[in-house]
Amino acid sequence: MEHMPAGMCLKSEGFASSLSDPGSTLTLAKYCMQQDLPYADVDMPVPLSTFISYGLEFQRRFVPHLERRRIVSVHRATDAFRLLLDNSETIVAKKVVIAVGLSYYPYIPSTLSNLPETHRSHSSEHHSVQGFKDRDVVIVGAGASALDLAAELRNVGAIVQIVCRKPAIHIHDAPDPRRRSLIERLRSPMTAIGQGWKLYWCIHAPQLFRLLPQNFRAEKATKIPGPAGGWFIKDRVVGKVPFNPGLALASATVVDGRVNLQFTDDAGARRTLVTDHVIAATGYKVDLRRLTFMGQDIQTGIRTFMHTPILSANFESSVRGLYFIGTSAANTFGPLLRFVCGARFTARRISRHVARSRKHEYIRSGLQPCASMEESDPVRFRR
Repeated sequence: MEHMPAGMCLKSEGFASSLSDPGSTLTLAKYCMQQDLPYADVDMPVPLSTFISYGLEFQRRFVPHLERRRIVSVHRATDAFRLLLDNSETIVAKKVVIAVGLSYYPYIPSTLSNLPETHRSHSSEHHSVQGFKDRDVVIVGAGASALDLAAELRNVGAIVQIVCRKPAIHIHDAPDPRRRSLIERLRSPMTAIGQGWKLYWCIHAPQLFRLLPQNFRAEKATKIPGPAGGWFIKDRVVGKVPFNPGLALASATVVDGRVNLQFTDDAGARRTLVTDHVIAATGYKVDLRRLTFMGQDIQTGIRTFMHTPILSANFESSVRGLYFIGTSAANTFGPLLRFVCGARFTARRISRHVARSRKHEYIRSGLQPCASMEESDPVRFRR
């Protein structure tokens, strides 16, 4: 939660923002009803604070014994992994699931990364923007992060503008309150990440996406859907925050304590902006080399494409017993893995695979599974 502006709302609609449990007993809708919080499947933005409290309740109910420890290192052991925690405790595990989200992957273009950190930052660093009151800020980017931050900065009294290389900055249209006709739904089906057949297949066929050529997957995984602001942000930024589309960043230097930004447009003309601070709302880029806790013995054993893991149909990497989920798996399974709605597919697929693996391991060791055990049940065995 510390990586998102405190006043933001989720871009996804309510119906697409639930976590996954086996019986769907704690959807976002059910949680909001229990807590007497405003909720609608569509046309009512989900505040970040609501989603955080929902996530914490989900954890308390389904993973009550969560250990809040940082992993210092993960190394291979004989037929297992050895994990060192920040309290010097060591854990040995047969299987490890890497679920780091976006925290290790903020992307800052090289033209900005050379600036001193006092003058540049990534959008993920700003849960609070109070420190920018009365300061001049340029945001580089065209997506929801750029627009959400711009709205928050303007709200605290910063002088802010947005610059991006795309020819236009897109903001989603508000949901249509009327019921869509059958023809409209057939032409452009509604999904958890937007409308259209392209998004429909991304949501409903992640295993098919995995079979596509690697170059194609790498291109589409992060670009579908493209950068755009949530419909609810329009009133807070349009006509209130200057947009500068169609400008590519050429250089950035600090001159007399301020950042001098040089841009070029499509015609090659140059434009200069001078600001106190520049924020890179330039997204995230999966790169396993940035997972500094993973030992070199593991890093060298993982088959990768463009520094992203190549995964089996069950999320397992080429290092047996090591799994990657979330954004780290998007280059394999597609855009679905970048969104909360991907939790259901992920949880079911990986839990069944792990259960089957444990079943086979017990059988090989001379144990037999209980006659009543199903693949989806907790793994129970008898001698």
